[in-house]
This record gives sequence, structure tokens and C-alpha cells, in this order.
Amino acid sequence: MMDHARDLASVRDATERLLSAAAELDNARVPEPSRLPGWTRGHILAHLARNADALVNVLQGRPMYAPGAARDADIERDAPRPLDVQLADVRDSADRFQKTASGFADWSRTVELRNGVTDQAARVPFRRWIEVELHHVDLGIGYDLEDLPEEFVEREIAFLTDRFAGHPEVPLTRLTDGTRAWSTGRTAAEPEATVTGPAPALLGWLAGRRRGAGLDVSGGALPSLPPL
Repeated sequence: MMDHARDLASVRDATERLLSAAAELDNARVPEPSRLPGWTRGHILAHLARNADALVNVLQGRPMYAPGAARDADIERDAPRPLDVQLADVRDSADRFQKTASGFADWSRTVELRNGVTDQAARVPFRRWIEVELHHVDLGIGYDLEDLPEEFVEREIAFLTDRFAGHPEVPLTRLTDGTRAWSTGRTAAEPEATVTGPAPALLGWLAGRRRGAGLDVSGGALPSLPPL
């Protein structure tokens, strides 16, 4: 069961951590490259703001983003802004999301996200939590995968392994951090590989943030995962 109220509180806490950390930057560091290829820190901050507004659209029954290339164009437009404008936008859009979610009632409703993906409304706060936590790491300002909350890491691993489950291009793979275990990939009688490592390293690989550093693989090669 999704606990949307608890997840909304986690989103609020994660947003405050990100804003406090980003406030230590200056205007010269905003246009520097982030950890995401092709994106500056300004792109990430702009995306976080526009994603919050997009999830407001989702909860209010509108399309998540305008059709065509409008999403990318909005991010490109907003990326060069000075730091104070970026931070104010992230905070204001986060407040709009929290306000909309706090007044939302039908959490069992199916909602449509980007590219025709559907989900239960109750998972929307967790999806926002994912955006805030992973993009905080992507900013490259001292917050890393090992700093993520343990609950978040475990849930995001489960979320991503479920996302790749049954994917015909991903071999059946068992993942374990030595205590917990997950499986993902196409249907098969036995796993073709077992990937072992700390939970943050497993998450980094699943989320496309690391190429397998800190992981041991037995029974085959580390699978290539489709882009998220």
C-alpha cells in the first residue's frame, strides 16, 4: 500500500535538503555541468520546478506536459536563470505541488503520466520523491547515492526492478545486497546473472547513475538496462 501522506512529508524534507544545499552555490556554478550528460545544474533545477508543476497537472486531470517538445523547450528556457530565481522557482513549484496534493481526495484513481504511462494517484508523491532525491545527487554538490535515506533506496530499487521485470531485452537477473534480494528482467526458469553489492550501488546501476562500480556479478555479465 502506498502511504501518500508519508511520502508527501518525505518529499517536503527532501526538497528542503536540496534547497539548503543548492543555496550554497553561486551564479557561476549554476551553468556548470551536472552529473547528467548534456545538462547543467541550471537544467536540473529548471526540470525540478517544471516537474512539480507537471505533477500538479496530473493530479488535476490535465496532460502532464504540453505536447511535442514543449517540456524540453521549457527546461532550456529556464536553465540559464540566476541562482536566486532558480531556487525561488523550485520552492514555489514545490509548494504548489504540496498544496494540490493536500487537497486531493481520490488517491485510488488511475492517472496518466508522460508517454502514456499510467499509475495509481497514490504513487505520485513517491514519484516526486524520486525526482528530488536523484536529481539532488545529479547536481554534484556533495550529496551522493550513499547519502540517500535507506527507506528511499530500498523502495526505489523495488520500483526499478519492477519496471524492468518482464522486459525482453533484460536477462532475468537476481540482485542482492547480502540481506535483501530482488529480481528483474525477462521471464526465465533461472536467473542468468546475480548482481551483488551495497544497496546504493545497486540503485546507482538501476537508475543509470553508475555503470556497475562496487558490484560483483556471477553467472554472466552485468546486463545492459534500457534508458529510464
